[in-house]
Amino acid sequence: MSEMKKIKNLKEFSTSADRFEGANLLCPGCAHSIIVREVLNATNDDLVLSASTGCLEVCTAVYPYTSWDASWIHIGFENGSTAVAGAEAMYKALKNKGRLKQPDRNPKFVSFAGDGASYDIGFQWISGCMERGHNMMHVVLDNEVYANTGGQRSSSTPIGSSTTTAPAGRVSYGEKKNKKDMVSIMASHHIPYSAQVSPNKWKDMVKKIQHGFSVDGPVFINAVSPCTTEWKFDPKDTMLLADLSTDSLVFPLYEIIDGRELNITYRPKNVVPVEEYLAAQGRFKHLFKDEYKHLIKEWQDRVDDNWSYLQRREEARV
Repeated sequence: MSEMKKIKNLKEFSTSADRFEGANLLCPGCAHSIIVREVLNATNDDLVLSASTGCLEVCTAVYPYTSWDASWIHIGFENGSTAVAGAEAMYKALKNKGRLKQPDRNPKFVSFAGDGASYDIGFQWISGCMERGHNMMHVVLDNEVYANTGGQRSSSTPIGSSTTTAPAGRVSYGEKKNKKDMVSIMASHHIPYSAQVSPNKWKDMVKKIQHGFSVDGPVFINAVSPCTTEWKFDPKDTMLLADLSTDSLVFPLYEIIDGRELNITYRPKNVVPVEEYLAAQGRFKHLFKDEYKHLIKEWQDRVDDNWSYLQRREEARV
């Protein structure tokens, strides 16, 4: 096993040699690039990466340019995970046959995809990778919408959000379904490690990514990625939105080991009301009209119930 990268502080971390270059066409304030850089900077090992079709892929690989200073594959909306799984299987086979010139380099295999390519279109492919036990990590850049194709709702879109296919107006408050619990679904594959992360909590993210790289088997990471375009906030407020998502417990940070052991990894000292999180985004502004204000209470009750469930499960060690 390769030696884990040691990181002393944020300055050292932020000035690490980037394998994801700053030159790209992502929107100003997009959290995707922050998350990718934090994941890649967590290790010094060689990397084999994939990016499914989505904002990250189309904005970082405009022919003949690329932002990726590492082995990188783009193959399609649904099967970025299986592309990396295939590379991992090939590497393992060549190693077993003694045909690798440098068998001790131990590359890490990582696939990146948005919630559309993970929660919906690529769901069965990711499930297959987890079930077959490939030694790889799948990272969801979860901006809760199909941002690259026009702002359509995905099964990660939270209730009450206004999208182009679930628009808010006189007869509707927007999305009607609750967000899919993808972390629990992936953990139920009994994989070694699954977790939720947020770019504002970089130490927590690095610790989880490094743990994910240290295990033998599939790893699933769900990263909240505030989207300036579809969430409708000022680009300078990306970290503010990330703070509000974790401090309101809308996006709690936790990990599940071996599909069973749940650990909460961040407890806000001052929990922010969900209303503050919703008010900071244009996609929820209609919820503050009199006819829809009851949804804000439902939001708070649902977040409180989920937080209570996570704490009970952590205490029960199941």
